[in-house]
Amino acid sequence: MGVSVEDERVTHRIDDLRKVPAAVRFLSCEPLIGPLPKLNLKGIDWVIVGGESGASPRPMKAEWATSIRDQCEKHDVAFFFKQWGGRNKKAAGRELDGAHHDTFPTPKTRRTAKVG
Repeated sequence: MGVSVEDERVTHRIDDLRKVPAAVRFLSCEPLIGPLPKLNLKGIDWVIVGGESGASPRPMKAEWATSIRDQCEKHDVAFFFKQWGGRNKKAAGRELDGAHHDTFPTPKTRRTAKVG
């Protein structure tokens, strides 16, 4: 079970996600349109980050993605960097700091909701 968290305006969705029983809880930070410097990753197993694509994509700054990656590493949360985005997302690639980040979470069995 996951929620989209594009910027700080919607981090309240993470608290709602913690209330849902799930084998894996994940954040989809795509399109990432603003910094998320203080994510509360308690009870979160996986974070996916990607830039916006399409005709008029909003830019994603590298420091936003690396900040989330570093937070995930600090809290032992799987991190997946999906894409930079842009008008031609394939040309932009999916390397972050010269590497692919393709970590997947390990599902928990019979996980209950976190309340409070």
